[in-house]
Order: sequence, then structure tokens, then C-alpha cells
Amino acid sequence: MNAATPAGGPAGEPFDPLAAVLGLIEDAAEQLGLDAGLRRIIAIPERVLEVAVPVRMDDGHVEVLRGWRVHHDTSRGPGKGGIRFRGGMDVREVTALAAEMTVKCAVVDIPFGGAKGGVAVDPAPLSLGELERVTRRYAFDVATLLGPDRDVPAPDVNTDARVMAWIMDTISMISGQSTPGVVTGKPLAIGGSAGHLGATSSGVVQCTQAIFERLGMRVPGARVVIQGYGKVGAPLVYLFTSLGMRVVAVEDVAGAVHNPAGIDPAGLAEHVARTGTVRGFPSADPIGAGELFRIESELAVPAALAGVLTADVAEHLGAKVVVEAANGPTVPEADSVFARRGVVVVPDVLANAGGVTASYFEWAQSRQGYPWEADLVAARLHDKMGRAFDATWDRAERLGVSLRRGAVALGVERVAEATRLRGLFP
Repeated sequence: MNAATPAGGPAGEPFDPLAAVLGLIEDAAEQLGLDAGLRRIIAIPERVLEVAVPVRMDDGHVEVLRGWRVHHDTSRGPGKGGIRFRGGMDVREVTALAAEMTVKCAVVDIPFGGAKGGVAVDPAPLSLGELERVTRRYAFDVATLLGPDRDVPAPDVNTDARVMAWIMDTISMISGQSTPGVVTGKPLAIGGSAGHLGATSSGVVQCTQAIFERLGMRVPGARVVIQGYGKVGAPLVYLFTSLGMRVVAVEDVAGAVHNPAGIDPAGLAEHVARTGTVRGFPSADPIGAGELFRIESELAVPAALAGVLTADVAEHLGAKVVVEAANGPTVPEADSVFARRGVVVVPDVLANAGGVTASYFEWAQSRQGYPWEADLVAARLHDKMGRAFDATWDRAERLGVSLRRGAVALGVERVAEATRLRGLFP
């Protein structure tokens, strides 16, 4: 398959995630022969809400933060996308992630559109009370966009089940009624779903097994490097090891460690629980910044933030396969390098879609008022991800393009079909 991908901008310029995802959507529209009007409907976000988030801090002074909620496309159903708290975030990042969610939900064929939101704040120095006040004020400010049939947030970077509980409670107080379906990724005690936690990691593993099978590669004994040791990366160390793979290197924001014989998942987890980082893990050697992806391996898994796989990183990548657990980890120029070097990439809109698929299941359970057993959630997640991988592989083969371009073409085609069928109002 030809892995070439349209560039998001001239080489050497800072990575622009919005330009990158819109370039992919435009490329897919070109492959599908969509008319100019339909292309613009799909590319331009439906609504972008920017809000001021004033918060009284514990010492009495008031901080005014900036927050956003973006609906990119809701032709296939309510908006769906996480809420992240991250310093330095801006509206282009949020809009890019919302557009990616549009494609992702369509690729796994669940009845959601694309949305995303967040607050430009580093939550690390906040007290628990400050974090709750930030969350509740932000939820109040964007409440007009939220609802089980309108927009359903979920956890994302630096947010979790507790944050979702605060958002659900805030919206319930505003509406005067319990609204468990307004968020997913909630605690089990207030309507969360068994199987939601870890669903993204499970989907990454399933995609890994599928691509190894398609390429005729053996899973047992395969070496893995993982960037990121958070909600997705940490479970992956266990899951890959349980398949007989060797996780030989792991990196987080503070450092990276390498053991060619394989890193012990339990030992690493205990070390991180004690120190807060993988750095200094005694059963592995430290490696420098920028060395992780150079390590010889069969599989590289970026499970951190966007834009980490640059053209230079791609040129020196030591892996044969990349499975993208993070959102937007590969810059457009890197895809051309991967194509030339024969590196196969399973794109984020497929590989990390296990999380939003499990969110769909939780939303359905909240609407039904009936919880599913964990085994049922796991079985349906496996079925959905398997169907999405097969459909993506088949589309890429038929078009003679990379899995990324095949996946985006599949997603954009489904969005375009929904848009046509609904018609144009008025």
C-alpha cells in the first residue's frame, strides 16, 4: 500500500494539528469525489464556543482561565469527545481534536459526531477544591451545548472519572433532574460502565494483533517501545507482556528506561506508584531524550501527546510497525518517510477508538437504565474494533493507499452520506 499522506504545511514549520487533520479530510474528499459544498460542510466546525472560566483560588484571589467546547460535525449523532485540562492549549488544538473525533466515530460506525473541549490550565498545582471549582464553572459555562442528545463529554488528558462526576452533577443541578447520559467515563456507582476503563488500551492491543496477523509477523517475542505511561500507556505494558511480547522501553514526561530482556510490568507499576515516574526504575537502564523511538523493535506505540513522530523521528525509527494510541502523534511529513521506509502505521482514528466505542456503550446503558455485564462490554468492543479494522484494511487495499488515508476516507464517506441524507436546512 502507498502510505503517502498530504503534508499539513511546509517542512520546518511548527506542527499545526488542525491543518493536518483538515488536510486528511480534504484528501479523503478528493478520493471520494465530493463536491465543493459538501467538502466545506464537513470541514468547517458547526460551532465553536469560547468561555471565560473565573475561579476563586484557595488563597482568595481570582484566576480567569480560558475554555472551549467545539462541535465539529453532528450529522451522525450527538457530539462526542473528551474534555482535557492542559496548560498552553488553544482553540486550534481543540478544533483539530473535534474534527478527528468526527472521523473516528464514523470509522468505528457508532452514532456520534465529533466534539472536544477543555480548559487551558495545568491541573497539577491545583488543590482538589480548586480543581472541582474549575470543572464545575467550566461545565456551567458550556452547559448550553451539553446533553445526552446534544453533546456527551468523556475524560481526556488530565481528567478522569471524578471530573466526569462533577460535570454530570453540575448539569443535573442546572436541569433539575438526573442526567447520567450527559457524560461517559463516570464512576460505576453513578452509572459508569464496567469495561470502560482500559478500553482504549484494549483496542490498541486488538489492532496490534490484527496488523501483525495481516503482515505475517509473530506476536510472541515481539519487542515493543511505548511513549507515555498514563491511562493508556500503563495498561499497555501489562497487556502486551501478557501476549508474550517484550516491552523493552517505556518513556514518560520525566524520563525513559530500557531493558532489552523486557520490563517487568508489576515492578514498573510499583516504582511509578512510589516515585511518580518511570525514571530511575532499577530494573532497567536510563536512556536519553529522543532515544526511545530509535531502539530496534517490532512495534512502537506513541501513547502521549500529538506531533511527537516528526520526519526526523520517522527517519530513525527502529520499529517496523506503529500503532497510534495517542491522538495525532504523527505529523504529515513523517508519513512520507514511513512510506519510503516501509513502516506500517495503524492510525489513531482506528487504533485508539476503543475508548469512544466503550463510551458509546456506557451512553446506551445510561439511556436504557440497565447496566451491561463486563463480558458483554468486552465482547461488543472486540466485535466493533474488529469490524472497523477489517473495513479500514479493505478500503486501503482497494484504494491503494495507507491505512491512515483508507481510514479517513471510510470515515468521511460515512459522514458525507449522513449529511446528504439529512439534506440542507432550510
